[in-house]
Amino acid sequence: MRYVTFVLIPPDGGLHPSDRRLAEDSDVTRTALHDINRLDDGTAVTLYRLDGTVERVEEILDDCAGVLAHNVSATGDSVHAYVHFETNDVVAGLLAVPHAHGIILDTPIEFTPRGGLRMTVVGEEATIRETIGTVPDGIGLKLEETGEYEPSAQRLFARLTTRQQETLKAAIEAGYYEVPRRATHADIAERLDRTGGTVGEHLRKIEAAVLTAIVP
Repeated sequence: MRYVTFVLIPPDGGLHPSDRRLAEDSDVTRTALHDINRLDDGTAVTLYRLDGTVERVEEILDDCAGVLAHNVSATGDSVHAYVHFETNDVVAGLLAVPHAHGIILDTPIEFTPRGGLRMTVVGEEATIRETIGTVPDGIGLKLEETGEYEPSAQRLFARLTTRQQETLKAAIEAGYYEVPRRATHADIAERLDRTGGTVGEHLRKIEAAVLTAIVP
């Protein structure tokens, strides 16, 4: 089974009006979509992971005409927002693609710093190639990588918060987990503009999450 990871660049900075409002707000950063599904009535639901405050996200969603319902809560370092919204042609077209071609969309979908959506689809290679060619007009697409699908590592990484993911990447790049160790908490903190104590706390939580997940 193969996977392909690519970045979608939606028109006007977002998939739908409420997505664009979240993207445009300077106090909120979209980090991931944990899921997005179209319902039988043609509307859709999605679960965001965001950086920001619960109050500001609620203000934005309260002011969006296309949002039918929402629920926002703080979870660790992140804010999660369940949003029930009216679909448009872009969202409807994208959600129809996996069902029509029999591929699996691996979540979460990650937002890039420039507002694209980095996503991975899984299936037979020929089917994936055919599917990519059916992405709706007006949406940019940039292929990043392909290979044999290994779900365990990707899903485990997705369990970490945004700050934990950033800390782990920086620790690995700095050589913190090499033998002998080539970096300290202070070295990693300098890369991330954080304190050594904060980096140490994040690494302890990361290691606890990973070890708990892999021990049978």
